[in-house]
Amino acid sequence: MYKVNEIFYSLQGEGFWTGTPMVFVRLSGCNLRCHFCDTNHSEFRLMSVEDIVKQVTALDPENCGHVCITGGEPLLQLGTDLIDALHRFYYSIHVETNGTKLVPRGVDWVTLSPKEDVRYIGPAAKVVLDQAQEVKLVYDGTMPQERIERWAQFPAKWHFLQPCDTGEPSRNTKILKDTVAYIKSHTTWRLSLQTHKIIGVR
Repeated sequence: MYKVNEIFYSLQGEGFWTGTPMVFVRLSGCNLRCHFCDTNHSEFRLMSVEDIVKQVTALDPENCGHVCITGGEPLLQLGTDLIDALHRFYYSIHVETNGTKLVPRGVDWVTLSPKEDVRYIGPAAKVVLDQAQEVKLVYDGTMPQERIERWAQFPAKWHFLQPCDTGEPSRNTKILKDTVAYIKSHTTWRLSLQTHKIIGVR
Protein backbone atom coordinates (compact mmCIF):
# COMPACT_ATOMS: atom_id res chain seq x y z
CA MET A 1 0.00 0.00 0.00
CA TYR A 2 1.19 3.51 -0.84
CA LYS A 3 0.61 6.71 1.11
CA VAL A 4 -0.74 8.96 -1.64
CA ASN A 5 -1.13 12.70 -1.09
CA GLU A 6 -2.81 13.36 -4.44
CA ILE A 7 -3.03 12.24 -8.06
CA PHE A 8 -3.73 14.82 -10.76
CA TYR A 9 -3.28 15.47 -14.47
CA SER A 10 -1.50 18.66 -15.55
CA LEU A 11 1.55 20.02 -17.36
CA GLN A 12 5.05 19.56 -16.04
CA GLY A 13 6.01 23.02 -14.82
CA GLU A 14 9.75 22.61 -14.21
CA GLY A 15 12.96 21.43 -15.82
CA PHE A 16 13.50 19.73 -19.17
CA TRP A 17 9.92 18.53 -19.63
CA THR A 18 8.27 21.91 -18.96
CA GLY A 19 4.94 22.16 -20.79
CA THR A 20 4.55 18.39 -21.25
CA PRO A 21 1.26 16.75 -20.19
CA MET A 22 1.79 14.32 -17.30
CA VAL A 23 -0.12 12.54 -14.60
CA PHE A 24 1.40 13.35 -11.21
CA VAL A 25 1.34 10.87 -8.35
CA ARG A 26 2.41 12.72 -5.20
CA LEU A 27 3.42 10.42 -2.35
CA SER A 28 3.35 11.62 1.26
CA GLY A 29 6.36 11.57 3.52
CA CYS A 30 9.91 12.89 3.32
CA ASN A 31 13.21 12.40 5.13
CA LEU A 32 14.05 16.12 4.80
CA ARG A 33 12.39 19.28 6.07
CA CYS A 34 12.73 22.05 3.50
CA HIS A 35 11.46 25.49 4.49
CA PHE A 36 9.95 25.98 1.01
CA CYS A 37 8.11 22.63 0.81
CA ASP A 38 4.50 22.98 -0.36
CA THR A 39 3.27 19.46 0.53
CA ASN A 40 1.26 18.65 3.65
CA HIS A 41 2.65 15.22 4.50
CA SER A 42 0.05 14.58 7.17
CA GLU A 43 -2.56 14.26 4.43
CA PHE A 44 -2.68 10.96 2.56
CA ARG A 45 -4.80 7.97 1.74
CA LEU A 46 -3.59 4.41 1.51
CA MET A 47 -3.86 3.10 -2.05
CA SER A 48 -2.94 -0.17 -3.67
CA VAL A 49 -1.00 -0.36 -6.92
CA GLU A 50 -4.22 -1.33 -8.67
CA ASP A 51 -6.07 1.68 -7.25
CA ILE A 52 -3.27 4.08 -8.29
CA VAL A 53 -3.15 2.74 -11.84
CA LYS A 54 -6.94 2.87 -12.10
CA GLN A 55 -6.99 6.54 -11.07
CA VAL A 56 -4.06 7.45 -13.35
CA THR A 57 -5.73 5.93 -16.40
CA ALA A 58 -9.11 7.46 -15.52
CA LEU A 59 -7.56 10.94 -15.38
CA ASP A 60 -5.73 10.36 -18.66
CA PRO A 61 -7.99 8.45 -21.09
CA GLU A 62 -5.91 9.54 -24.11
CA ASN A 63 -2.66 8.30 -22.47
CA CYS A 64 -0.24 11.24 -22.41
CA GLY A 65 2.64 8.77 -22.00
CA HIS A 66 4.21 10.19 -18.83
CA VAL A 67 3.67 9.67 -15.11
CA CYS A 68 5.70 11.74 -12.64
CA ILE A 69 6.16 10.22 -9.18
CA THR A 70 6.90 13.03 -6.76
CA GLY A 71 6.55 13.94 -3.11
CA GLY A 72 7.86 14.53 -0.52
CA GLU A 73 10.53 12.00 -1.22
CA PRO A 74 8.94 9.34 -3.44
CA LEU A 75 11.82 6.88 -3.15
CA LEU A 76 10.88 6.22 0.47
CA GLN A 77 7.97 4.25 -0.99
CA LEU A 78 8.32 3.69 -4.72
CA GLY A 79 8.86 0.07 -5.72
CA THR A 80 9.03 -1.94 -8.92
CA ASP A 81 5.45 -3.12 -8.38
CA LEU A 82 4.04 0.32 -9.23
CA ILE A 83 6.67 1.01 -11.89
CA ASP A 84 5.96 -2.26 -13.71
CA ALA A 85 2.20 -1.76 -13.46
CA LEU A 86 2.42 1.71 -15.06
CA HIS A 87 4.82 0.43 -17.72
CA ARG A 88 2.15 -2.07 -18.76
CA PHE A 89 0.07 0.96 -19.76
CA TYR A 90 3.02 2.32 -21.78
CA TYR A 91 3.84 5.16 -19.41
CA SER A 92 7.34 6.58 -19.09
CA ILE A 93 8.10 6.88 -15.38
CA HIS A 94 9.62 10.14 -14.12
CA VAL A 95 10.83 10.54 -10.54
CA GLU A 96 11.68 13.76 -8.70
CA THR A 97 14.01 12.95 -5.80
CA ASN A 98 16.37 14.56 -3.31
CA GLY A 99 18.81 11.77 -4.14
CA THR A 100 19.20 10.34 -0.65
CA LYS A 101 17.71 6.98 -1.67
CA LEU A 102 18.61 4.66 -4.53
CA VAL A 103 16.33 4.56 -7.57
CA PRO A 104 14.48 1.30 -8.21
CA ARG A 105 14.82 -0.57 -11.47
CA GLY A 106 12.69 0.67 -14.35
CA VAL A 107 12.54 4.43 -13.75
CA ASP A 108 12.92 6.18 -17.10
CA TRP A 109 13.78 9.74 -16.06
CA VAL A 110 15.37 10.91 -12.81
CA THR A 111 15.27 14.54 -11.71
CA LEU A 112 17.74 15.05 -8.88
CA SER A 113 16.98 18.05 -6.68
CA PRO A 114 19.62 17.92 -3.93
CA LYS A 115 18.83 19.52 -0.57
CA GLU A 116 22.02 18.97 1.40
CA ASP A 117 21.99 22.44 2.93
CA VAL A 118 18.46 22.39 4.35
CA ARG A 119 17.19 21.17 7.71
CA TYR A 120 16.50 17.48 7.63
CA ILE A 121 15.01 14.61 9.58
CA GLY A 122 17.17 11.52 9.92
CA PRO A 123 20.86 10.71 10.09
CA ALA A 124 21.98 12.47 6.88
CA ALA A 125 20.85 14.35 3.80
CA LYS A 126 23.75 13.07 1.71
CA VAL A 127 23.05 12.32 -1.95
CA VAL A 128 23.74 8.67 -2.78
CA LEU A 129 22.91 8.78 -6.50
CA ASP A 130 25.80 8.90 -8.94
CA GLN A 131 23.85 9.95 -12.04
CA ALA A 132 20.53 11.39 -13.20
CA GLN A 133 18.97 12.73 -16.38
CA GLU A 134 18.72 16.23 -14.91
CA VAL A 135 19.81 18.18 -11.85
CA LYS A 136 17.39 20.81 -10.59
CA LEU A 137 19.00 22.99 -7.95
CA VAL A 138 16.68 25.29 -6.00
CA TYR A 139 18.42 28.63 -5.40
CA ASP A 140 17.26 30.77 -2.48
CA GLY A 141 19.75 33.60 -2.80
CA THR A 142 22.13 32.32 -0.10
CA MET A 143 23.69 29.24 -1.70
CA PRO A 144 27.51 29.40 -1.89
CA GLN A 145 28.92 29.51 -5.42
CA GLU A 146 31.16 26.52 -4.73
CA ARG A 147 28.11 24.37 -4.00
CA ILE A 148 26.40 25.45 -7.21
CA GLU A 149 29.48 24.63 -9.23
CA ARG A 150 29.90 21.27 -7.51
CA TRP A 151 26.45 20.29 -8.77
CA ALA A 152 27.33 21.60 -12.22
CA GLN A 153 29.84 18.72 -12.35
CA PHE A 154 27.28 16.05 -11.43
CA PRO A 155 26.82 13.43 -14.21
CA ALA A 156 23.58 14.57 -15.82
CA LYS A 157 22.76 15.77 -19.32
CA TRP A 158 20.85 18.82 -18.07
CA HIS A 159 21.51 21.20 -15.19
CA PHE A 160 18.76 23.59 -14.12
CA LEU A 161 18.94 26.40 -11.59
CA GLN A 162 15.50 27.23 -10.22
CA PRO A 163 14.75 30.35 -8.15
CA CYS A 164 13.07 29.49 -4.87
CA ASP A 165 9.52 30.65 -4.24
CA THR A 166 9.86 32.21 -0.79
CA GLY A 167 6.33 33.57 -0.65
CA GLU A 168 7.75 37.11 -0.50
CA PRO A 169 7.31 38.90 -3.88
CA SER A 170 10.17 41.38 -3.42
CA ARG A 171 12.58 38.66 -2.32
CA ASN A 172 11.45 36.41 -5.18
CA THR A 173 12.23 39.20 -7.68
CA LYS A 174 15.74 39.59 -6.26
CA ILE A 175 16.37 35.82 -6.32
CA LEU A 176 15.16 35.59 -9.94
CA LYS A 177 17.47 38.42 -11.04
CA ASP A 178 20.41 36.81 -9.25
CA THR A 179 19.62 33.43 -10.80
CA VAL A 180 19.47 34.87 -14.32
CA ALA A 181 22.73 36.76 -13.81
CA TYR A 182 24.46 33.63 -12.53
CA ILE A 183 23.32 31.49 -15.47
CA LYS A 184 24.47 34.12 -17.97
CA SER A 185 28.00 33.81 -16.59
CA HIS A 186 27.92 30.04 -15.90
CA THR A 187 26.49 28.52 -19.06
CA THR A 188 26.36 24.89 -17.90
CA TRP A 189 23.13 25.91 -16.20
CA ARG A 190 19.69 26.51 -17.68
CA LEU A 191 16.82 28.40 -16.06
CA SER A 192 13.90 26.44 -14.60
CA LEU A 193 10.80 28.32 -13.49
CA GLN A 194 7.71 27.02 -11.71
CA THR A 195 5.64 27.79 -14.78
CA HIS A 196 2.57 25.99 -13.43
CA LYS A 197 2.39 28.67 -10.72
CA ILE A 198 2.98 31.46 -13.23
CA ILE A 199 0.13 30.34 -15.54
CA GLY A 200 -2.13 29.30 -12.67
CA VAL A 201 -2.52 25.55 -13.21
CA ARG A 202 -2.15 22.70 -10.74
